[in-house]
Amino acid sequence: MTDADRFDALEMRIAHQDQMIAELNEVITAQWRKIDALERLAAHLREQFQNIGAQAQDQKPPHY
Repeated sequence: MTDADRFDALEMRIAHQDQMIAELNEVITAQWRKIDALERLAAHLREQFQNIGAQAQDQKPPHY
């Protein structure tokens, strides 16, 4: 294998690695967006659950 062949092989490997890093970055970015959305949804549902619980405590049972 000549130096030129080795250099070409290294260039190809670097190009593939750069592409893979870009693809992984896109996946990670999408996952973080999904995680943020799920955290907001969980907070919203937690707030709704607490509001329902507070309303239930304020009401008397029907047999009173």
